[in-house]
Amino acid sequence: MLALLLILLLVAGGLWLWVESKINHVEALSGAADTPGQTYLIVGSDSREGWRDDGTEGARTDTIIVMHKPEDGPTALISIPRDSYVEIPGYANNKINAAFAFGGPELLVQTVENLTGLTVDHYLEVGFLGVTDVVDALGGVELCLDRDVDDWRSKLQWEAGCHLADGTTALAFSRMRYSDPIGDIGRTERQQQLISVVARDASSQSTLLNPAKLLRVTNAGLNSLRVSDGTRALDLIGAALAFKSAQGDQAVTGTPPLVSIGHTVEGVGSTVLLDADASAAFWSSIANGDYAPGTTVGGFN
Repeated sequence: MLALLLILLLVAGGLWLWVESKINHVEALSGAADTPGQTYLIVGSDSREGWRDDGTEGARTDTIIVMHKPEDGPTALISIPRDSYVEIPGYANNKINAAFAFGGPELLVQTVENLTGLTVDHYLEVGFLGVTDVVDALGGVELCLDRDVDDWRSKLQWEAGCHLADGTTALAFSRMRYSDPIGDIGRTERQQQLISVVARDASSQSTLLNPAKLLRVTNAGLNSLRVSDGTRALDLIGAALAFKSAQGDQAVTGTPPLVSIGHTVEGVGSTVLLDADASAAFWSSIANGDYAPGTTVGGFN
């Protein structure tokens, strides 16, 4: 995601060919008929296949974000909880992150399209290992959480307040959920916080006016990113601009409408139950840009 914010600057500096050579591609798009506006699926995964093979088997994703820039209206950044219980094409209903495990980016894209009614135009996957590299290249980032945490699963140890976090801590901050009273929903909020802080620091004067740091940060960002086949540097410029417009009080942020974060399904376990009755109207409003800038949407009604 950091790479998206820096591509424009690098292209302007005459580094187009270098950027093109660094882009990692993956088959992801469904070929479904276009829907109005531009829709980006941003995924954080621990998959190593095709870009950093260290022997880890399988692939999981803790971050699933739909970024939609409508033809008219504010850009929306909607986090879909990884445990959302949804229909997976060709499979039984399951947690949405199971789509990534079953069929990789292509099946996840189809599942998201089936849920939202939006055709994904661009797929952007950030490797978890890359998150640590990007944050460390920035010299750490300041993150805030208003309670103490000692979570053995994510290995996050946190004293309430705001602290400068290195890459390892930032990754744990964005992945922790078992010590969060609202579980997966709290995690999506911290993920959006991390994205916003990294975007802010990457575009700050202290980064942009320091060529060595800018190159270091940009290289880490590009190394952490995989995009759908056919995506070129020019497409990443558009994604960077859309992502920048999805920050601050001009964006629409949140989750889909929810019913429960502890819905138990036999054979699947604890899931997040989405509000099926409100889903169609919600995604239609996202598609049409109906929500006012700065609105937090979805969640529990």
